[in-house]
Amino acid sequence: MTDPTTDHHALRQRVQTSLDRQGMMQALGVRLLAVAPGTVTLALPYSDRVTQQQGGFHGGAMGALADIAGGYAALTVAPEGMEVTTVEYKINFLAAFQGGELQATGRVTKAGKRIIVTAAEVVHVATDGKRSDCAVMQQTLVPVPKTY
Repeated sequence: MTDPTTDHHALRQRVQTSLDRQGMMQALGVRLLAVAPGTVTLALPYSDRVTQQQGGFHGGAMGALADIAGGYAALTVAPEGMEVTTVEYKINFLAAFQGGELQATGRVTKAGKRIIVTAAEVVHVATDGKRSDCAVMQQTLVPVPKTY
């Protein structure tokens, strides 16, 4: 349930500011689509920068997108002045795709003081709008002091 006192603009800005500092995500063209307390959705467009040898999205790109979506979902519940960093994640790849874009939605499963557990779903969105499951991930993160 969403807290009606949450400043969604400030939350989105917090996530966008952090995303803008990530060189890898910038190089891959990752975009922030949606932010709400405990949930973040990101998109990764298809390009030759994110493919494997057969032309499909590379598993490393899928994993990075899921990791970042889950991480930013965790950031939305972390205290001010803190960032989060991934301790571990496990991902299952469900299918391979070309073209279109990938969208990853991260959701907080459990927000504790010392660890935050999230899950992310990655879907492929074809150029005609058809959505297909691509990967699922679960991760553990820890809050760390913000250093910038």
